[in-house]
Amino acid sequence: MNAANACLLNEICRFIYGKPDVPKASPEIASEAYNELEELQKNQDWDAAVQLVVKVGDPKAQLLPANDWYRLRRSLEIIKACGSPPSAFQVPYDSFKEQVNANLTDGSHNVNSSLDMLKQVKSEDLDYDFICFFLSSCRLDLYRSIDFRCEDMLSGRDGILSEAKWLLDAGLLPNSNSATRAIGYRQAMEYLLRCREQDGRTSAREFYSFLSEFQKASRNFAKRQMTWFRNEHIYHWLDASKPLKNVLNFIYDAYHDQSGTLVVPESLRMKKDLSSRREVLQLKGYRTKNRHFVNRDDCSPILDWIRRTQAQAISTV
Repeated sequence: MNAANACLLNEICRFIYGKPDVPKASPEIASEAYNELEELQKNQDWDAAVQLVVKVGDPKAQLLPANDWYRLRRSLEIIKACGSPPSAFQVPYDSFKEQVNANLTDGSHNVNSSLDMLKQVKSEDLDYDFICFFLSSCRLDLYRSIDFRCEDMLSGRDGILSEAKWLLDAGLLPNSNSATRAIGYRQAMEYLLRCREQDGRTSAREFYSFLSEFQKASRNFAKRQMTWFRNEHIYHWLDASKPLKNVLNFIYDAYHDQSGTLVVPESLRMKKDLSSRREVLQLKGYRTKNRHFVNRDDCSPILDWIRRTQAQAISTV
């Protein structure tokens, strides 16, 4: 399995380490929690909703990301179901991290020892043996590919702007749920809302500002991903810029290796940290170099589409 966003990363943690032993809410309790927060969510009164959950017994609700209504509602469900907040239940992942961190001072600690420790920490027998890999490339190449990918997502008739239009037409607002908080969708929805407020009028400058914001948010998310994986000690880091055949052959051989000890060859190994002062300086001076949207006229088809589809659309939101 593979993951590219926070939700999938969380699911990987649950799959590998095990789920917290949190009681499942009955349909009646789930409905009750939904009804208590429904009006506050409609009015986008996040602060009042948080205080409601804090008062019934979960002070850590204040630490939730703004507008994460799903997790806030889930916290309320758990309190109603058993009288305790989610933090009262042991998380297998946390137990594993505590043991790993306690052993980091031991020079012999490595990925293979982390996997052995994982098997000891889990309360039940593992259904699978896990071999975990993190594939990446040097940060500069990664950022370039992210910028190009953002451009690709804006090209064509069914790009992310079309999807953002569909979400707005459905009555959703940016940052109102998990879908509209997603990188790319949030920026695209905010941009189209501004266009609607201007009766479909926009400029090349405004479009390029939106594109730059989209690219920057995507690069920052990739940086956070790398930080997350850097702090996980069960992943073997592989250089994704190497020939795909070599990478796949190594993973295939690792799966069939019965020795229990896996060593990544130097030719495929990806360093976790920036390897040179030159790379650090290159990243500090990083500038986006688009390949599709370079000149002012390159975004004309998109601006024409916005004029045709977003004029008078504000009344539908």
